[in-house]
Amino acid sequence: MIALLRLLSEQPQQWRHGYDLMKQAGLLSGTLYPLLMRMGDQGLVEAQWQAPTQPGRPPRHAYRLTGAGLALAREITDGAPDPSAAVPA
Repeated sequence: MIALLRLLSEQPQQWRHGYDLMKQAGLLSGTLYPLLMRMGDQGLVEAQWQAPTQPGRPPRHAYRLTGAGLALAREITDGAPDPSAAVPA
């Protein structure tokens, strides 16, 4: 969840697609989407359907942090180590 909060807080007003978040966070879909759903239920993330950008493509869900989600992201990530950073040996 910290990695996802960190990603979403980089550009909090930008809508992000789940597939892009999955690739950037290094999470599998079976982890990412339930996490986004729980975060939505907690009021940390909002979701919306977006129209396809190319003909023949389905609409896609997009996600972004709410004000509460951004506050939590800032609280958690301030001073927290980046979970994607390599740990020195």
